[in-house]
Amino acid sequence: MELISQKMRSLAPELDPLRLGTGWKPEDLAKPQIIVESTFGDSHPGSGHLDKLVAAAMPPWEKLGAPACEGVAQAGGHGARYFATDICDGESQGTDGINFSLASREMIANMIEIHANATPFDGGVYIASCDKGLPANLMGLARVNIPAVMITGGTMHAGPDLLTLEQLGMYSAKYERGEISEEKLDWAKQNACPSCGACSFIGTASTMQIMAEALGLALPGSALLPATSPDLVQYARRAGYQAVVLAKQGLKPSDIVTMDSFENAILVHAAISGSTNALLHLPAIAHEFGIEIDGDTFDRLHRGAKYLLDIRPAGRWPAEFFYYAGGVPAIMEEIRDVLHLDALTVTGKTLGENLDKLKADGFYEHCQQLLDEANARCGLKLTRADIIRPASDPIGTDGSIAVLRGNLAPEGAVIKHTACPKEMFKAVLRARPFDSEEDCLDAVLHHKVQKGDAVFIRYEGPQGSGMPEMFYTSEAISSDKELGRSIALITDGRFSGASTGPVIGHCSPEAQTGGPIALVEEDDLIEIDVPARKLNIIGVRGERKSAEEMAQILAQRRAAWKPKPRRYKRGTLRLFSEHAASPMKGAYLRYDD
Repeated sequence: MELISQKMRSLAPELDPLRLGTGWKPEDLAKPQIIVESTFGDSHPGSGHLDKLVAAAMPPWEKLGAPACEGVAQAGGHGARYFATDICDGESQGTDGINFSLASREMIANMIEIHANATPFDGGVYIASCDKGLPANLMGLARVNIPAVMITGGTMHAGPDLLTLEQLGMYSAKYERGEISEEKLDWAKQNACPSCGACSFIGTASTMQIMAEALGLALPGSALLPATSPDLVQYARRAGYQAVVLAKQGLKPSDIVTMDSFENAILVHAAISGSTNALLHLPAIAHEFGIEIDGDTFDRLHRGAKYLLDIRPAGRWPAEFFYYAGGVPAIMEEIRDVLHLDALTVTGKTLGENLDKLKADGFYEHCQQLLDEANARCGLKLTRADIIRPASDPIGTDGSIAVLRGNLAPEGAVIKHTACPKEMFKAVLRARPFDSEEDCLDAVLHHKVQKGDAVFIRYEGPQGSGMPEMFYTSEAISSDKELGRSIALITDGRFSGASTGPVIGHCSPEAQTGGPIALVEEDDLIEIDVPARKLNIIGVRGERKSAEEMAQILAQRRAAWKPKPRRYKRGTLRLFSEHAASPMKGAYLRYDD
């Protein structure tokens, strides 16, 4: 099989001397050429350590520019380092910077496409940890479609008293309400991120690391290791080696990933109570593979699915304990009977074969040793079953998310019901609409919102403002003992993977496109029915109306509605706002309509 890099050499005579000038040796030019793409940079803890994994996959340059013999080189290939650094949602929370977050996913995927296609490579290693960088790399991996392996960057450790970053929103809201001192808030700020890696809870970053392995694109047993673990470096070295093996075989991601792969991932998502942002990322990744999934796919597979993972934010323990309990393989073993075990993976073997090999190779004994060490370190006595419940004794039996529909959200809206108080599963509330998060947050913090309110934040969808997270508002609500069980937050924006409480996001169509959420008025009656999957406007000024009457009223409001001027006139967010698909389809950039 002719390698694409060698064909390129014959077509572009300048290629060889330019690579020699970069530090390659003449003998490297004929080897399988592997792009090692990462989000490494000093942008945040999730990417600041990835240079070590790059070095393991494809070692650092020696004096004359040749790589040392590890990873890629061990398998007879030669690696080239490329970087598309990601940004951090947490660092931009509460500012307009968060508006760039979802758009950055598209731009990183675009850069990966440019990097890998401008000078074709035979295979790829993709390294990322966090919210947008990891799904962006999976999208780019699919779009480029050369033999490839994903390396996930792992999770940070918890701080003292098992403090984790998602608790900062609670500390901040309590400080704003005068419930804790500034000293206590500063203590939390200084101790919430004690190491590199993704935030230590099942937020979007951790969820997407798990999804990479569940899709079969990362090595089995590699997702969500503690970022400081030497095991992670070993996995990176193995991934570099495997990328060369796949390149020689010509086994591409499109040969591996099918609808069965995505169904496996969604079933794992249900078992871990994964972030609602996966409903943006998995459909966008699937789209790059030519596979269409949407909110209905999630809702169908979550119904009746077993929820097993007792990890924050919905559970009790920091994310590092996930791996100590056996990680993705342990989750898969518990739900083995519903998975597509014949799905192919980057090992060249099926999912079922991978699981059997891990068991035979002592993977779970190794994890138990790590759990014993963590128990001793933290003064705990946790068993594996305390962290990953057996399928015979699940935490829940209806997955973790639901897609609600009705005249308020004809295309759907998303709720993480495992993090929602039971009191809000069925409710009729009074509408309190706001056209920005800032105004809504001020109302919540200063007690201008009352029991029984349905608080709306709108014009925050992809075409409105870029679809930022409503994290601070959701935390302000969920941290208030009364409001957290008596009101709901509904938005066409999205939520942090750390968000808990009565929050409904991705309301589609969004307000900027004239969706019904734009037509909501003060004191409209809003019906939420999670078991029945309903989200409706059922009354006006506190008075119930029939479905026919509401349809007529909404038609009248729509006729009078005028779109807001586009918020962004140029640059990245102008491009994103003009071309982003519906949140329920993944909010990827579409150009065909």
